Amino acid sequence: MTSQDWLINNEGVCQAVDWGIPEVDSFRPYRLYRFLTDLEDILEQISDDALRLQAICPLVRQLLRSSSWLQIPMVEPNPETGWEVLMLYDEPFFPLTVQLVAWAPGVVSPVHNHACWGLVALLSGEEKNTFWRRSGRGDAPDAIEKIGDRIFSPGDVLCLMPEAIHHIEATSPEPTLSFNLYGETNYPQRFQFDPLAGTARNF
Repeated sequence: MTSQDWLINNEGVCQAVDWGIPEVDSFRPYRLYRFLTDLEDILEQISDDALRLQAICPLVRQLLRSSSWLQIPMVEPNPETGWEVLMLYDEPFFPLTVQLVAWAPGVVSPVHNHACWGLVALLSGEEKNTFWRRSGRGDAPDAIEKIGDRIFSPGDVLCLMPEAIHHIEATSPEPTLSFNLYGETNYPQRFQFDPLAGTARNF
């Protein structure tokens, strides 16, 4: 199992980062409610998305180490769509969602952005992420170009900036399971991209 943190910036560049590992009190489990309280403090104190991700990523690792129930597959991919989402936390009027996401082998997502900061921790399986960025063409403002790709394994944590564009392919023979955390989505700026047509539509 790998254990690397990755930052995908707004230009689609994926780079390894070292944001540290917090000290863990082995006598006090780090439960989901404590994690959410710590997240709320971070959101109130830090407005920069990259700095938020830097502060949140070690807490996600602490939660996953302390909460073994998150490592147990509680969600299976939908046989019709090839994927499924189990919402662990989604409170109205609070800018945070926590999910477990399952992908069936071979399923490929659309090319998309999230229009918010996000964090994805791989729990099982593998997924190939392909990263894109807007090409900056005046005649086609929604045209995108491929930047690169990387295969992520259990223990890897992806930190996504709001304008990061990617698509996912589940590459392992067994379902891929991830712990996903997202900030408040700016829905008018969330898009699904068509790389061939150079177009985008709200997603």
